[in-house]
Amino acid sequence: MGNKAGYILVYTTVAKRSDAEKIAEFLDGKKLSACTQIVGPITSVCRWRGKLEKSKEWLCGIKTKIALYKNVEKVLKAIHPYELPEIVAIPIIKGSREYLEWMEGEI
Repeated sequence: MGNKAGYILVYTTVAKRSDAEKIAEFLDGKKLSACTQIVGPITSVCRWRGKLEKSKEWLCGIKTKIALYKNVEKVLKAIHPYELPEIVAIPIIKGSREYLEWMEGEI
């Protein structure tokens, strides 16, 4: 099945699992996402303010719709503990009809 409704996967990372769970519960509770998967800990290596940083983080994969992206971004910026949180979205280009119908019913 295609992505006629415009579903996306929004990624963000946090330093603590409890922060990941807070984000997931808030977004899911507000019906801004159908599901948030939490993976971790992962190791992130990036350049921050001219320095190479290496840290343990938890990755949130937020399943939502393109139409809700601005609201999801606004919430993440408001409750995220990082000064500059990662907030990136990728399209879900295909999915089973049943799963996408379930997503549609949850958001």
